[in-house]
Amino acid sequence: MKINYPYHRFCCTMLSASLIFSGCNSSTERTDHNDRSSGFIPNPIVVAEKPIAVLKPGDAAPDFELPGVDGRNYSLSDFDGDVLVINFTCNHCPTAQAYEERFNKLVADYGDKGVDFLAISPNSPIAVLPEELGYTDLNDDFESMKIRAKDMDYRFPYLYDGDKHHFSTLYGPTATPHVFVFDKNRKLTYQGRIDASEKPGTGQSEDLIYAIEQTLAGNALAADRAVTPAFGCSIKWAWKNEWTIKVNED
Repeated sequence: MKINYPYHRFCCTMLSASLIFSGCNSSTERTDHNDRSSGFIPNPIVVAEKPIAVLKPGDAAPDFELPGVDGRNYSLSDFDGDVLVINFTCNHCPTAQAYEERFNKLVADYGDKGVDFLAISPNSPIAVLPEELGYTDLNDDFESMKIRAKDMDYRFPYLYDGDKHHFSTLYGPTATPHVFVFDKNRKLTYQGRIDASEKPGTGQSEDLIYAIEQTLAGNALAADRAVTPAFGCSIKWAWKNEWTIKVNED
């Protein structure tokens, strides 16, 4: 990563109150980056339905500009590892929760081996029904994301795309969680599940580990290993949700 998340591959030193971190980049780049994120106020609204992409192996990673729970904005150019792993996930989904510790372990195991990790919540908070919150004490709003990241000790950026889904629709996640792996040139090598077993203690992130290691080695994945079905909770897009809005208002 060009801009190092405070917990991930930390290589910077504190210089001043206006420039928190330096040493990894120039002060100008750091200041510009922090300026991009100041004053973000989430505003989830109903939006018109958008086309949802289906990324295929070899496709380029779409660029993005999204706010993180750490108070910064992030774009694709902020990550310069040999491999980039993007996990579309959320707070409320029990399947997403079941994979949190596995994802944290992958960050610990591969974060210093040239692999960058980040998570994006694509969900609109206004599209989540009350009964869908039965497995969590947190909604998918931006403030709750901050709490989740702190409680689960996320050591990677956790980004919000719940207002208008400008960028999540360019990747096309089908469930939470849904992971995408990109090589050094930011070409897709893998997309799908982390592993095939949701129950904690059963799966060991086999699919994602295989994708990461093959991508690090510069090997193309076989077709049946490059795309696997993601499973979990449906993405909460902010359209066709009149019933959800009515229920939440009541």
